[in-house]
Amino acid sequence: QLSLVESGGGLVQPGGSLRLSCAASGFTLEDYAIGWFRQAPGKEREGVSCISRSGGNTNYEASVKGRFTISRDNAKNTVYLQMNSLKPEDTAVYYCAAAGGYSGSYLPSNFWEYDYWGQGTQVTVSS
Repeated sequence: QLSLVESGGGLVQPGGSLRLSCAASGFTLEDYAIGWFRQAPGKEREGVSCISRSGGNTNYEASVKGRFTISRDNAKNTVYLQMNSLKPEDTAVYYCAAAGGYSGSYLPSNFWEYDYWGQGTQVTVSS
């Protein structure tokens, strides 16, 4: 069974940090570009960050640029999202997704380009 599992969410105060993990089961993450998405209550799901299959290209949504860092550890079959200087507006359910069949440097930016999705992990930023 192919699956993605997110972990690392929780409750953190403004200005704090969390590191989300996205682990794959049943397939090899290094064959896929990986994206992180989030959905806040009452809002549409939005892209947060993406890393290419090769790991050489990344992108970030404007509001998280400089605060979040995406990385991948192919030996552990895991992708991470390091989130620093968290703000209340970062509160959301965070999802990771895997997109296959693209070149090593490609960054998928559309939801429909992703083949597998995790169930999400809740991140709450509040004092």
